[in-house]
Amino acid sequence: MRRWILKAGATDLDGLVLENAPMPEPRAGEVRIRVRAVSLNYRDQLVLKGQFANHLPARNLIPISDGTGEIDAIGAGVTMWAVGDRVTGLLLNWQRGAPTELGFGLGSLSEDGMLAEYVVLPGDRFVRAPASLDDAEAATLPCAALTAWNAIHGGYPIGKQSKVLVLGSGGVSLFAMLFARAAGAQVIATSSQDAKLKRWLDVGASDGINYRDTPDWGKAVFERTGGVNKVVDTVGTGTLSQSLAALTYGGEVALLGLMSFDDRPLDFIALMGKSASVRGVAVGSAELYDAMVQAINTHQIKPPIDRRFRFEEAKAAYQAQSSPDLFGKIVIDLV
Repeated sequence: MRRWILKAGATDLDGLVLENAPMPEPRAGEVRIRVRAVSLNYRDQLVLKGQFANHLPARNLIPISDGTGEIDAIGAGVTMWAVGDRVTGLLLNWQRGAPTELGFGLGSLSEDGMLAEYVVLPGDRFVRAPASLDDAEAATLPCAALTAWNAIHGGYPIGKQSKVLVLGSGGVSLFAMLFARAAGAQVIATSSQDAKLKRWLDVGASDGINYRDTPDWGKAVFERTGGVNKVVDTVGTGTLSQSLAALTYGGEVALLGLMSFDDRPLDFIALMGKSASVRGVAVGSAELYDAMVQAINTHQIKPPIDRRFRFEEAKAAYQAQSSPDLFGKIVIDLV
């Protein structure tokens, strides 16, 4: 088979190499899938640059956490799957309930990812793909979509009268908008580009704010809406005080961003005065994934795909995923 590997110690695309490798065979408790498609996330850029958890890859690593495929071989003792089942990978080894020690997930520091023609994993590291989605669409779910589902439906509940603020136009924000709209909530979006704000309105947002033109955007959101019930903060601690400013009383910030960390003081007055909550979100469990799949099938939610590439074009896919013009997911098709 063919696979892409990220060389140990790599910090850029020069370390991403296409190679031939022996076909992996499933051992007891494992299954093998023929990979049909993978999708990229911001975390894959961090792994590529040696910035994920501040570690360089210590060994040659198959990158990219998210992929979908068809089971083609099953190891001894596996009863949950059959040859021919369509599945996606489960990024973290987290089945249900509250998480325990999760590790770093597929395609990062300790576990190989999905950028290969065949992948072997334990049977419980796969989840069933939605029947309503094709392979490319299903490949976008394990990280971005599940994180968004957890952000929207975990912690503080939202409903038809809720208002949700999403930051930027990455995959998590777009999925969060789709899930919030399916629940009947109103969605407000931020962007640094007016052209992207127009696209937000086209796909279902009710309002948008250019955060470069309006630096105090949290206050602006509060004044326009009376405060939102939830902020999906995909940036990081650098935007946390602004996110708190946008909240209504009793609201929640779902904090999951990896882009901005700084030491600016948190607005504790807003946090306490609004009885607000800040909840860290780290992807989600297989149980949450199943609930998300049910909603995707019921509401016919279609993942936002920006561009698609062939397997041999993996480096170009990485470059496209880091573009400031990105609006949606980047997918690599293997068939």
